[in-house]
Amino acid sequence: MVDAFEDHCWQDIVPAEVLEIYKHYQRDTFIGPAPALLAIDLYDLAYEGGPKPVAELVGTYPSSCGINAYNAITPTQKLFAAARAAGLPIFYTTMDTRPTSRPGKVSATNRRKVRIDDAAYNIRAEFAPEPGDVVITKQRASAFYGSPLAAHMLQLGVRSVIVCGESTSGCVRASAVDAYSLGFHVSVIEECVFDRSMLSHKVNLFDLHHKYADVLHIEQAVSELGTLAAAKTA
Repeated sequence: MVDAFEDHCWQDIVPAEVLEIYKHYQRDTFIGPAPALLAIDLYDLAYEGGPKPVAELVGTYPSSCGINAYNAITPTQKLFAAARAAGLPIFYTTMDTRPTSRPGKVSATNRRKVRIDDAAYNIRAEFAPEPGDVVITKQRASAFYGSPLAAHMLQLGVRSVIVCGESTSGCVRASAVDAYSLGFHVSVIEECVFDRSMLSHKVNLFDLHHKYADVLHIEQAVSELGTLAAAKTA
């Protein structure tokens, strides 16, 4: 029987001896107090080419997460609905494309530069920001590095961050680690984050779960947010 703490997507790649090494990291996992939802880079670029295997798309759409992105749409919509019902502050990130910011000089990852239409960084329609939401532009992987995100959260009394978006091994991981370093309790919702590589997705969730964040299933997140919503209306 799989321990509840390890009942996640990495079961098929992490051997028993490694689980034993990390056994002392086991703890209760939950959404922390005074949470906010942080949606990392849910922009159109990640969905280019449609719901196909990433290997079939990379030649034409090198930044697409293909089917992995599309598989995360429905659970992420559930997460947004639960967060809005609970009255959580909601923050988005996207790439800073303003010419005066000289985005070509600083990039989120150390990869070969390709020309991308600025419209590709629009938030996907399924997750469109609503009045009162905050959209943060960034130039590095972390949502917090060089941005006013932490200041916004502190002004609102946020103490915990719930993370969704992409990519698990890149901007999600960098943002989760920075959030933890800044003193926030961090929850990453497994079904609501995605990557081009499932191997990278699973390994990075494993690392985050054991060191910096609580990796939660969408059902647990929705349930806890439902309890929070009920408490606010009681």
